[in-house]
Amino acid sequence: MLTLFTTLVSFLAGGVPKILDFFQDRSDKSHELAMAGLQTERELKLHAAGLHAQAQIEEIRTDQIAYQQASAIQQAAYVHDAAIGQGASQWVVNARAMVRPTVTYGLLALLIAIDCGGLYYAASTGVPFGEAMDNVWDSETEIVWASVVSFWFGSQAFSRRA
Repeated sequence: MLTLFTTLVSFLAGGVPKILDFFQDRSDKSHELAMAGLQTERELKLHAAGLHAQAQIEEIRTDQIAYQQASAIQQAAYVHDAAIGQGASQWVVNARAMVRPTVTYGLLALLIAIDCGGLYYAASTGVPFGEAMDNVWDSETEIVWASVVSFWFGSQAFSRRA
């Protein structure tokens, strides 16, 4: 009988942490709801008092915190990227560094080949130059090329700022 009782108590005692976690989670959620209610109440009072500037300042602070977090994540990614390359041969490090430039150069070569081929075909079939250029350099091509250029020059500008 004692064995059965201790087995039952031991079995139920294994669930005590889950029960405690349930009550802790419930307490945490009620606290978060209370804080959200207080924040909403505060914002309504600020707006009622005409303190829109204070709300804008807080929004700017929130944006600054988000920017700092994004910057920290980017720095952590750089550190991680550098750590992966440690211990590798120089050839592997160089190959890893050339992936994005190779894709960009490949896209440029493809763009030039398609444009030259299109212009050659247009010239050989007698299509007017202006019409041929409109077909070769259309809005989709502009979007792709603008994306590539913006990526490279934009990332360079932001990496120098940091």
